[in-house]
Amino acid sequence: MARIRIRAKAFAAVALAAALAAGCSSAGSSGPAGNQDSVDAALKAGGTITYWSWTPSAKDQVAAFEKEYPNVHVNYVNAGTNKDEYTKLQNAIKAGTGGPDVVQLEYYALPQFALTQSLADLGQYGFGAFEKDYTASTWASVKSGDGLYGLPQDSGPMALFYNKEVFAQYGIAVPKTWDEYVAAAKKLHAADPAKYLVSDTGDPGFVSSMIWQAGGHPYTADGRNVKIDLADAGTKKWTAVWNQLIEGKLVAPVKEWTDDWFRALGDGTIASLATGAWMPGNFESSIPGGAGKWAVAPMPTYGGGQPVTAENGGSTQSVLKQSANPALAAAFVRWLNHGNGVKAFIASGGFPATTADLNSPAFLDQSVPYFGGQKINQVLVDASKNVAKGWSYLPYQAYANSVFSDTVGKAYLNGTALDPALGAWQQALVDYGNQQGFTVNAG
Repeated sequence: MARIRIRAKAFAAVALAAALAAGCSSAGSSGPAGNQDSVDAALKAGGTITYWSWTPSAKDQVAAFEKEYPNVHVNYVNAGTNKDEYTKLQNAIKAGTGGPDVVQLEYYALPQFALTQSLADLGQYGFGAFEKDYTASTWASVKSGDGLYGLPQDSGPMALFYNKEVFAQYGIAVPKTWDEYVAAAKKLHAADPAKYLVSDTGDPGFVSSMIWQAGGHPYTADGRNVKIDLADAGTKKWTAVWNQLIEGKLVAPVKEWTDDWFRALGDGTIASLATGAWMPGNFESSIPGGAGKWAVAPMPTYGGGQPVTAENGGSTQSVLKQSANPALAAAFVRWLNHGNGVKAFIASGGFPATTADLNSPAFLDQSVPYFGGQKINQVLVDASKNVAKGWSYLPYQAYANSVFSDTVGKAYLNGTALDPALGAWQQALVDYGNQQGFTVNAG
């Protein structure tokens, strides 16, 4: 499922104001260890729950769940993606009523809702025992402090999607390092000024993922104590590469996720894309002209050493504390992401977070006609095993993303170095965090 960008300044401010008013801590509450008896009993008793989601597989999953458990009715509501859903959710949380029992949250947004103690800790139902069944990076993404606030649904380990026809036409080898990638970008654009190796008009989620892959750790939080360093070694390693593309006018001036962008990917104007493992479905549905032309390779690395990548996108389902039947809601989450619901998710083109499904021969050995019969899942699953460890988001990452265009976005627009702009973004985030009751230090 495609990662979705957020522009929700009002939502973020309201969410953090609510957290401050409640005197919450971002450390979370681990709750009792618990077991799954109450969840099993709730399934047996049945009832009705409401589920907010935007994923294309939601309807099929709900239908399959109700068929398996006919005494449970799931009221599915498409409450809109990211900003729309999150704003409605925060309003319901503030009112204390009107929210769903189960809600889909992107990994980067989860800490902000966990901060307000609005989500049920699923550790109380014994779900902590499932840790071994998921990739390490996605499991870390559903934890906040000591709390477990979801079970991972999908995963977005990054890989390099490239147009093999364009590469062959211009004698470009698939780059294994970022230095080779920059050299390839120069070679392609020099040979045909209408073609670009990459498009990037500035996106906070992509920037975070690229810093992550480079070994950066710009955000650390311990309760209300937060440190932001958008000039750490990993960040500088990434900007040293990307500045060459931005300042060298080697990025296509095409806004991502627009019709023009899809056309450019289809006709060879843009010849590669570093993104998450959820992207193949978007190629098939939105770039029909690229069928048979594209292939998938591991992400380039710094220096060509051990393979390493990062997550880009992904989401979970969480149970709201205000749910009238949290055990039944937890049972639905368990079925979605640790039961038969995973099958429906994969069938809809989703890239799962469950290691058993990722490593199954049926998944790994699937030849994908769009990609010329390549067994792309082998590349993508390898990527899921090589995600750099230790990444964490800000406890107000949704707000951070919403003001990205005010600072770093200007560097993209002007074709100037990213480092000063990242410094301006950092200062804005330090100021905002301190205003919201955190103790935030820079560098």
